[in-house]
Amino acid sequence: MPQGRDGRADIDAGRLRRLPPPGLAGKSELTDETEFFDSWKAVKSDEELEELRETCAMQDRVFAKVLESIRPGMRDFEVVALADYHCRLEGSAQGIVLGGSAKLGTPAIFGETQFQGRTLEPGDHYTLLIEMNGAGGYYAEVGRTIVLGRAPAELAEIFEMLKEAQAYSVRRFQDGASCRDLARQHDDFMRQRGAPPELRLYAHGQGYDLVERPLIRHDEPMKLAGNMFLACHPGYLSSSVFASVCDNFWMPANGVPERVHATPQKIFEVGV
Repeated sequence: MPQGRDGRADIDAGRLRRLPPPGLAGKSELTDETEFFDSWKAVKSDEELEELRETCAMQDRVFAKVLESIRPGMRDFEVVALADYHCRLEGSAQGIVLGGSAKLGTPAIFGETQFQGRTLEPGDHYTLLIEMNGAGGYYAEVGRTIVLGRAPAELAEIFEMLKEAQAYSVRRFQDGASCRDLARQHDDFMRQRGAPPELRLYAHGQGYDLVERPLIRHDEPMKLAGNMFLACHPGYLSSSVFASVCDNFWMPANGVPERVHATPQKIFEVGV
């Protein structure tokens, strides 16, 4: 890192400090206040909670619209476009919708647009994530698995395990909880059930941005606090199955975290 007192970065007592140019020496000092502002941003006001609840309700309505229309013959990107369309009709301006299908016995992984050309067939399963913001600009996300037929036992068992994993973490969403400890405990939970630990960010704050701190992972120094709004989406991937359960939770200052999404936590079997 550059050093010196000519306006370049320097280290002072463990904090990143940017020193002013020589002409302003003794008159100003710039400091990195990321931790302060991220902590302030992570705690939501009553007005923000109202917007976040409406975003979750909008996403629930859009997911229901997709269930009414998804059918064999559609391509993956058409399902995504349908969800995006209904979000836009409800005032959404930004965000992402991810989706992907596969035959049973092959993982149906979330895909970007260039990987959404597959045509759905009877018996296939589809993994859908809706992460568009609401009319007020605030973000949430909901994700489920849809089967065009009956869900096989393996997929159903994995989904139930992920629901347990989500509930295990959410019970520990308490004021003062360590994000590092939460991430370690979640990985221990998965290993004890013969599942791999998370290699991605499985829980995090949301609100004004699609992904906000706190980040539930090994390197997050921020602790949880009351009135945070958190997404929790544990996932599982093997050579035959991909599954995830994704919801948002409101963590009151005193009390039990509340699941804000109303979409049932189940695999949706369509056309049976």
